[in-house]
Amino acid sequence: MAGKGAGPVTEPQRDGRGAWLGFSLKGQRYAVSLASVREVIRCGDITPVPGAPEDVLGIVNLRGQIVPVLDGRRRFGLEGRIDVADEDAQRVIVFDDSGSIVGMRIDVIGDMLEFNPADVAPPPPGRATRRDDPVSGVITRDDGFIALIDIPRLCRA
Repeated sequence: MAGKGAGPVTEPQRDGRGAWLGFSLKGQRYAVSLASVREVIRCGDITPVPGAPEDVLGIVNLRGQIVPVLDGRRRFGLEGRIDVADEDAQRVIVFDDSGSIVGMRIDVIGDMLEFNPADVAPPPPGRATRRDDPVSGVITRDDGFIALIDIPRLCRA
């Protein structure tokens, strides 16, 4: 699945305009602007990198380009391992953050979303406030909420 081309995340992408790609991590739902998604791939062989931060699984060779891969669960502070039976559903979403390519392993790919920018609320109070917290807002649906992800904060160095 290919996204729209490369380029920086602009304010309209953060405020809900355009298409968003949904995904799940440990049963929690998230979405990223489709404009930042380069492609979605199967997990394949991820090569560990000694001394890498805890939330970096390793690297993959994507058609000759070395791409670091984040562990989505660790990046979002979610504990626990995925059940072996669910491993086939895992994917790596490859993001293009202003020319910097980064992947993130997720549990399950979701639906394409579109929503009204007026429906975007700030992240819920009581969340850990970190400088690099990638959640920029939430939208509420009948079956719960979906956290919207800011790609530059997610793909921090």
